[in-house]
Amino acid sequence: MASTIRHPKNFWIGIIFVTFGLAAVYFGRELGMGTAGRMGPGYFPTALGWLLAFVGLIDIVRAFIGRHSEAHDAIGTFHLKDIAIILGAVLLFGVLMRGAGLAVAAFVLVMLSAYASKKFQLGSTLLLAVGLTLFAVVLFVKLLGLPMPIIGPWLNGG
Repeated sequence: MASTIRHPKNFWIGIIFVTFGLAAVYFGRELGMGTAGRMGPGYFPTALGWLLAFVGLIDIVRAFIGRHSEAHDAIGTFHLKDIAIILGAVLLFGVLMRGAGLAVAAFVLVMLSAYASKKFQLGSTLLLAVGLTLFAVVLFVKLLGLPMPIIGPWLNGG
């Protein structure tokens, strides 16, 4: 029995987009919307959620249209280890932000996230981590003045 879904990648990414889009709308429903001129805290997540759901719906419809292409549309393997490494890096960033500060948290985030790649190279990743850490410190702490420690209390930075 042939499947009516001609492009499985479009179908599943559409399902993911619709799910995340509607979740943003659902969780943002209690926030004040405001107007386009004076946006409230719920305006952006709600608008972006509806837009993401709409794009997902378009992808779902596109999954049923056109010729089937096995070579370009096969769904690849699901890399659980890589997803776990990146998720762990993001969670560790949140933990390290308060105690170790932005510099350490950003550096660890970049290093661990890059480690999930098959193209990981220590030298270039160290340069990238140092560069992005400096960029984050300059942008968020110096230019935007956000109240976050560069070096946290765990490292006697304040």
